Amino acid sequence: MSEHPLDVAACRREFPALSRPVNGQTAVYFDGPAGSQVPRRVADAVADYLINANANCGGRYDTSRESDAMLARARAALADFVGTDDPETVVFGPNMTSLTFAFSRAMARTWKAGDEIIVTRLDHDGNVTPWVLAARDAGAKVLHVDLRPDDVTLDMDDLRGKLSERTRLVAVGCASNAVGTINPVAEITRLAHEAGAEVYLDAVHFAPHSLVDVAAWGCDFAVCSAYKFFGPHLGVLWGRRERLTELESYKLRVVSPKLPGKWMTGTQNHEGIAGTLAAVQYLADLGRHVAPEVTSRREALRAAYRAIGEYEMYLAKYLLEQIRPLAKVRVLGICDTQRLGERVPTFSILHERLAPADLAEHLGQRGIFAYHGNFYALALSERLGLEPGGMLRIGLLHYNTIEEIDRLTAALNELE
Repeated sequence: MSEHPLDVAACRREFPALSRPVNGQTAVYFDGPAGSQVPRRVADAVADYLINANANCGGRYDTSRESDAMLARARAALADFVGTDDPETVVFGPNMTSLTFAFSRAMARTWKAGDEIIVTRLDHDGNVTPWVLAARDAGAKVLHVDLRPDDVTLDMDDLRGKLSERTRLVAVGCASNAVGTINPVAEITRLAHEAGAEVYLDAVHFAPHSLVDVAAWGCDFAVCSAYKFFGPHLGVLWGRRERLTELESYKLRVVSPKLPGKWMTGTQNHEGIAGTLAAVQYLADLGRHVAPEVTSRREALRAAYRAIGEYEMYLAKYLLEQIRPLAKVRVLGICDTQRLGERVPTFSILHERLAPADLAEHLGQRGIFAYHGNFYALALSERLGLEPGGMLRIGLLHYNTIEEIDRLTAALNELE
C-alpha cells in the first residue's frame, strides 16, 4: 500500500459499511458497479439537511434560503466534477435513466423520418432503450454498433461505417458497466461531429474510476449517477448551454424557462443533492491529501483520480494474475495486463460448472458481495450468448484491497 500515493487505510475509515461482519468475517464489497458504499460524511450531509434545512426553494425564510444556497454550492461542485465552468448547465434528476428518458423525448422532437440514431451493443440499456423508443416515435432509424467478442471492445470500424449525413445522435458509454472496457469517447465525438451528429455520453460507470472531462471529450451531453461515485441515489446531466437553451423541455407552465430549472421536473431530491455535494468534497479532499499544492477543486479532483487510477490499476493487475490461472474460471473482456489502461477494474467472469447466481451465492456465504446477471447491459449479454444467466461481476473500487482479492481467490479455489 505504501508504494501508492493513495492512503487506502485512511480511505476505508471513511466508509462505515466496510466494517460490516458476515459469518465471522468482514464483508468484501465487490458490488460497487451496482452502487458504491458512501463515506460517513455523505450520510451525515443527508441527515443534516433533513433535520436542519428541509424546505422548498425560493421562500423568504431561513431554511428555504439555506436550501437555495446548498443547491448553488452543489451545482458549482458538480460543474467542477464534470469539467465545465458553467454551473447552470448542470441538471439534477432522480437517476441517469430517468434523465435520459426525459431528455430523449425532447431530442426526438427535432428528428424526422429518414434520420438515424446510433447506439451500441456494449452499453447499459439506460443509454439504448430511451433512444430506441424516441427514434420510433419520431420515425427515425436506429443503428446498433457491434462489439468485438474476443476482447469485448467496441467495433470502431463498424461505427465508422454506420456514421453518415443522416446520423443525428450517437449514444455511447464512457466505460462498460459489465466488462470494464473504456471507449475512446473523444475520438467517437470527433467522428460524430464530422458527420454532423451530436453525442450523448453515459459516464455512470466511468465516474468512480476516472476524471469526467466534458470539455476534453468535446461531447454535447453527458450524464452520470452519484450513487456510483460514493454519493446517494441522484442523477446528474450536463449539456451544452446553447442546446439546453434552444431545446424544448417537457415542463410545467409554472417552471422557469431558464437554465437549469427548465430541465428539472418537480421538486428535487434536496437531501440527495446535499449528499452528492459531500461526495464530491470527499473526492476533492482525497486529492488535496495526495497533492497539497493544488489550488482549485477541479485540480484536487484531478489529483484524486490520478491516485485512484494508479491504485486501481495495481489491484486490477493483481486480480488478473490471481484468477486467470484458475482452470474453471473465464474472464471476459480485456485480460492483457499491458492493456489495463483500456479498461476500468470491473471484471465479469464465468465458471465452468456453476451458474453465475450459484457462484454469487457461494461468494456471498463467505462475505464476498458480487453481483450476477446482465447488469442491464442486455445487448452485450445477448451478443455473447450469456442470457438468461448472465455473468458474475467483480467490481473493484479504491476502497478495496489486495487482501480482499486474496479472499476471493481462496473462495474460487474451493470450487476447483
